[in-house]
Amino acid sequence: MKARVHVMLKDGVLDPQGEAVRHALGHLGFSGVEGVRQGKVIELELATSDKAAAEAEVAQMCDKLLANTVIEKYTVEIV
Repeated sequence: MKARVHVMLKDGVLDPQGEAVRHALGHLGFSGVEGVRQGKVIELELATSDKAAAEAEVAQMCDKLLANTVIEKYTVEIV
């Protein structure tokens, strides 16, 4: 079973990487981009076949290591 975790900065948290990408896109001629938020995707291969258990375990992984829950939010997708 695979899990896909999407980690993004919470709304209201300054995103300097996203702002740098937005600025660079403007210099490349893409003037219609008004905002960019940078995030990360983490894919995990899990040994379990229990979807509910996998989702709970991945959420614990996110809370303990994969996301800084003070400034980041995450979603877990079991695929």
